[in-house]
This record gives sequence, structure tokens and C-alpha cells, in this order.
Amino acid sequence: MSPSITTKTYEPCPPHAVAFLGLGVMGHSMAGHLAVAGHRVTVYNRTTRKTEAFCAEFAGSRFAPTPALAAAGADLVFSCVGNDDDLRSVTLGDNGALAGMKPGAIFVDHTTASADVARELDAAARARGLHFIDAPVSGGEAGAKNGVLTVMCGGEAAVFERMKPVAMAFSRAVTLMGPSGAGQLTKMVNQICVAGVVQGLAEAIAFGQRAGLDIGQVLGVIGKGAAQSWQMDNRGKTMAEGRFDFGFAVDWMRKDLGLVLDEAQRNGARLPVTALIDQFYADVQAMGGGRWDTSSLIKRLK
Repeated sequence: MSPSITTKTYEPCPPHAVAFLGLGVMGHSMAGHLAVAGHRVTVYNRTTRKTEAFCAEFAGSRFAPTPALAAAGADLVFSCVGNDDDLRSVTLGDNGALAGMKPGAIFVDHTTASADVARELDAAARARGLHFIDAPVSGGEAGAKNGVLTVMCGGEAAVFERMKPVAMAFSRAVTLMGPSGAGQLTKMVNQICVAGVVQGLAEAIAFGQRAGLDIGQVLGVIGKGAAQSWQMDNRGKTMAEGRFDFGFAVDWMRKDLGLVLDEAQRNGARLPVTALIDQFYADVQAMGGGRWDTSSLIKRLK
């Protein structure tokens, strides 16, 4: 097994020709699982060094110099890039993936982006006789490496059913949430929940430390009750120890919360706590913690 991904049992799926655009922390492992699952993978990344390293690691894979060339002949094209503008840069224009895709092929975007850009690219795909699924993920770097991401999708049901068996190579759950944009809106709900839980956990640990409690013992006890959460199980101990050199970065969370707050302005949702925690993350950035894990919220309380 490749050093960048861990062993899993892949669900039976006929091999497909696929392309993957974006080989960052998430994309490298996701594309790697596709390759190990038996799919014919062509990759593209703005930094050629990453594509060469990927192909050296996963025998039989190929890389292309543009998104359009990577997408040529693919049944499905996956992407995982930074933001709305990055997504547009790999999909639109003469060198974008949509220009190179064959009729009827599916573009599946795993970027955490806006619902507006999902709808925009869905319309652009339809105009070319193509399909688009917005499919942001949850599970972080560990979920990508282990092939157990949770994928929230927006798009047509028939198209979703075609892409789901292939996406299961790097997922434990792939769910259709509604029409185009619904996947991104669901990811926004996810990030609202995560932000609130992390802030609450940070305050709880800081309080317990001030009170002179054995935090390891405290977490062991309350983690068996109603306070239990993924964040407590996976970040509680490291938060107490002041270790933040892993996981989902503060810079990325602020980007995501910006999408959430922009959408809330449009739909009228009231998010006072989320807006406050977004500013707490701005404080962490000002402390030099932009690349720290999101659990670093506790640094503000020390």
C-alpha cells in the first residue's frame, strides 16, 4: 500500500477512466484511493512536482499539463482545489476541464466553495452536454488518507447514482442532499456545527485546567456521556497539550465561515455565535496561527 494512504476494502466497481484536479492535502489521497481501487487515473496540479510525485507513487497513473487534457476521455473528472476562483480556473476557459470532457461525462467538485459557484458551473456543464455534482467533504486529512470521507452532494439523482460507486473509493458515505448547490449548503451547516463545538470544547478544557483538574481524566469521563463529540475524541488531548500542528487549518476555516456568513446574509439566517467564533479565529490568525489546526481556538484563552 502507498505510504500516503491506508488500507481499506473497496466496494466492487467497474474500472473507470477518471481525472483528478488538485493534489493538495486532500486531493492527493483521494486520487490515490481511486488509483488503488483500480480506476485509470490522470491527474493535474498547478505544481508539476506534485503530479510527478503522484505518478511515481501510484503506478499506472498519468499526469497532464492542463485540466482540459487531463479531462479528455474521462468518464468522471474530480476536483479538490482552494476556493471559488481556483475552481473556475480549472473548469472554465479553453484549458479548463469542461472544454476537454466528452459528452455525458460528469464533473464532481469536492472543493468547499459557494453554492453560487456550484450553480454557475452546473449551468456551464449543461450548456456543453455535461453533468456537474457539487460534493464537498468532511473528515479532514485523516479521512482522506483512510478513505472514509463523508461526501455531501448536490445535483441530479441519476447522475449522482453514476458517480457514487466511484467516489466510494475514498469515502464511507456519499449522500445526495438535493439539487445543485445543496452539497455546499450542507457543508456550511457542517462548519457551523464544528465551529461551535470547538469553541465550547476550548472553553471547557481551559476552565478545567484553571480549576486544577486532571484534564485527561475529565475528557475520559465526559467523553462517555452527552458531551462526547468527534472533536473531543480527536482533539481534546492535543488541545490540552497545546499541540496544533495537524488537521484543518485556521485559514481554511475562516474561508469556509466566510462562505457561511455570506450565504446567511442572502437567506436571512441569524448566526450570532458563528460570526463571533469567526472573529475568534481572526484573533488566532493575528497570533500567527493561520496554519494551526482549528482546535487552536484554545490559545485565545490561555
